[in-house]
Parts: sequence; C-alpha cells; structure tokens
Amino acid sequence: MTRVTIWNEHIQELRDAPVRRIYPDGIHRALANGLAGRPELEIRTATLADPEHGLSEEVLAATDTLIWWGHVAHDDVDERIVDRVQREVLGGMGLIVLHSGHFSKPFRRLMGTSCSLSWREDARHERLWNLRPGHPVLDGIGETIELAEEEMYGERFDIPEPDELLMIGWFPGGEVFRSLCTWSRGLGRVIYFQPGHETHPTFHDPQILRVIGNAAAWAGRRIRMDVTEARNPAPRETTR
Repeated sequence: MTRVTIWNEHIQELRDAPVRRIYPDGIHRALANGLAGRPELEIRTATLADPEHGLSEEVLAATDTLIWWGHVAHDDVDERIVDRVQREVLGGMGLIVLHSGHFSKPFRRLMGTSCSLSWREDARHERLWNLRPGHPVLDGIGETIELAEEEMYGERFDIPEPDELLMIGWFPGGEVFRSLCTWSRGLGRVIYFQPGHETHPTFHDPQILRVIGNAAAWAGRRIRMDVTEARNPAPRETTR
C-alpha cells in the first residue's frame, strides 16, 4: 500500500467561476476521486488553508508519495513546510509535481534551478508522446495521450537534466516540452508531469489519472532515513 497525500492550494476553485465549474470540489478532490479505484493507493488530501498547510510532521511521516498542485500562491507556502518536504524527499518520500507546480518552492528547492519555461493560454490541442512504453509510470498508456485542450508549455524548461525523460508534449503552435521527467534526490524520487491547467478538464481524463496513479506507486517511499543530520560515530575498528 502506497500512502498518498494530494496537496492543492484550493484558491482558484473558490474564487474563479470557470475553474469552479470544472473542479467544484477542488483539484485535490478531483484527483482523489480519480485515483480512488487504485486499491494499492491510500489517499488523503491537504490544502494551503489547513493548519501547517495540512503537511504536519505527522502527516508527512505517514506519506509515501506527495502530489503537489499550485499556481497563484507559491509565495504563501511557509518555508518551514518547504524544509519538511525537502527533508522527507531526501529521506525517501516520493514527490510528484503537477503543471504550474514547476514554480513551487519545494520543486525549485529540489531542482536548484529557476524552473522557468514558456507558456501560452490558448486552449488548443496537446499530444503527449510516450517515449518509454515499458516504464512502470507509463503502464497501460499507448503511443500518445491526446488532450483536446491544454495550456501550452514550451522549452526552454530550466531544469537539471532529467534522470529519465518519459514523455514529450507537442502543441499546434510548434512548441515541444519535456512533459514527464524523473529525478533522484537523496533517497527519494521526484516526478514532474506537465498537463493540468485549472481551466481545462485535464484531471478528469482517465489516461492522465492513470499516469498520476502509476507515478504515485512508482515514486513511493522505499526507505526512511534522516540524511540531513551529520553523524559523529565512534570508530568501528581500533588500530595500534
């Protein structure tokens, strides 16, 4: 069983009618409902407004994979929570960052780069090409995923070279984008998945939900260790 916490700002769904029409209960609830059919996943949700943003030390200790969606309130995330997330990832927790979460504090902290990119809100078609059909994250996914509407994200995406590039997105404007990438950070796995603009029904798409569910299981914690504390052990051997 992989214990998954889905984190969402839950701001635009409350204040913006076009977003609320698509995600009336919030993006976090849409993701939780979409993943509910995966018996290997145990789901909980958290939002920015929750005490400690819903990411207390106890919650993170009981989380194998953290899924993160954010957009308009990156700067409102408490640095203490960012420290916790970073420490847990380095110690083995998985982190999946979705769409505009590329500018989130935890992702930028773990990448060590600006994570900037090109973007355009034109609600046109996106084609996601499957580059690694044998990879567990892409289990059950065919040659492409076709989305009728999605925000354009284009290169250059200022990220470190991915350990694995799993999908490339193509847009009718001629842009391409490294849409599904993985990295190892400490003992944890980090995944970035590009689709998911709040004014499009991307998180209702069964194939997108399948990728996210696969990613949550694959990135899940395999070990727990505090790698942030320096140790001062006694010698194992004595010499004369």
